[in-house]
Amino acid sequence: MAFVYAEAVRGLQHQQGVVESLNRRAGNLIFATAFASSLLGGRALLDGIGPWDWLALTLLFLIGLLVAIMVWPYYNYTFRFDPEKLLQDFVDQHPSATMDEMHRALALRIKSDMASNWRIIQRLRVALQPALFLWLLDLLAWLFAITRI
Repeated sequence: MAFVYAEAVRGLQHQQGVVESLNRRAGNLIFATAFASSLLGGRALLDGIGPWDWLALTLLFLIGLLVAIMVWPYYNYTFRFDPEKLLQDFVDQHPSATMDEMHRALALRIKSDMASNWRIIQRLRVALQPALFLWLLDLLAWLFAITRI
């Protein structure tokens, strides 16, 4: 049971790392979009707004919406246990739970928490992928606007 519990904890820690990685990527995307848009957009808009400029601005807006989804503060992640609840469930009972019973119950709770967390992680992933694609299109739109193709 100790091994199963340890593996469950390891899986939950990995999941927390995935969330942190997605948050870092969202931050990088914000920086890259702001940098590219200020550099290229400033140059492209010097001679007025054409169709490529409008497309680039629309893509910039869509990227902003997707980034907002990614950086939205989700408070219903579960990566740890409430100590008071642990005491109530395992120690304050008569008789107290054995280590095997605790490990089993906590491993099952971790599995449930991971499933709940995964729904939020999927939203982040689903927002990140098109945002990256739109960012590439935005770069092209700004470049086409600059060259007036």
